[in-house]
Amino acid sequence: MKRIVTLTMNPAIDVAYEADRVFHTRKIRARQEHYDPGGGGINVARVIARLGGTARAYYLSGGATGCALDGLLDQHVLVRSRIPIKGDTRVSTSIYERETGKEYRVVPRGPELTADEWHAALTHLESARSDFLVASGSLPPGVPDDFYSRVQQLAQRHDMRLILDTSGKALFEAVTGGGLYLIKPSIGELRQLVDRALTQERDIAAAAQEIVDSGKSQYVAVTMGRDGAILASGAGTWRLPAVAVETRSAVGAGDSFLAAMVFALGCERDPLEAFRYAIAAGAAAVLTPGTDLCHREDVERLLSLVPSMAAAFDGA
Repeated sequence: MKRIVTLTMNPAIDVAYEADRVFHTRKIRARQEHYDPGGGGINVARVIARLGGTARAYYLSGGATGCALDGLLDQHVLVRSRIPIKGDTRVSTSIYERETGKEYRVVPRGPELTADEWHAALTHLESARSDFLVASGSLPPGVPDDFYSRVQQLAQRHDMRLILDTSGKALFEAVTGGGLYLIKPSIGELRQLVDRALTQERDIAAAAQEIVDSGKSQYVAVTMGRDGAILASGAGTWRLPAVAVETRSAVGAGDSFLAAMVFALGCERDPLEAFRYAIAAGAAAVLTPGTDLCHREDVERLLSLVPSMAAAFDGA
């Protein structure tokens, strides 16, 4: 299997609760309480480990909550490289309301980083030796919008293929800089990136293909929730439907999708087969409650429900 490292600039301790009902002012009595180490790159590393692979997780952590995050990572037996910061690692909270089936999420911005701290992340990556570098998640305050473009330049120097999952200005700057191997925007993130409404699937496919044809990214995988996903490449553009499953929580579906695709590519599977595996993992994540991610047995079971041939767009 090819070597994989992940980078998480803005990790979190993910706390999940279940309550009969969510309301204001009065105390909400939770029935369940669960803690997970979170943040895009950390979640990707966790899923790759569950699928049978290994990925070294580079991440920033600080304060008392940073110590707690380190402990949670050790419980998950992840290979990790901690980059210390002064600020407190953020804590994200999700509450599942049993009465309505709705989920409420509170996601802080994260600690303010100094220039020395975000430069330290780049310095640590200079020693990384890998085939794939997965940079996933938001940038915390204090980090420049072009940070992932700098990561791409570093990856290029060390012959690593950069896979990016982020949003907003950070995604725009990275795509503008080009040279990416794979980006995984959601449909909302793609709309913001290209500044177009993209109301039809053919428009989504065309926008993704434009990014590939411009040389900005070799692959573009657009996740569309219940509408499935689209994959654009130099060989064309394909769509796969989502697997219909009972939704317990959508948290972590995108990270599971990306991790499964990277894992499959790392096992040197065909990109379209990796795309199928990603669809199955995204559906498997939806089956799990709270902030949990997909499980291998669910991914393998659901893979049989994913069409063996993706539908190709002909540009019509």
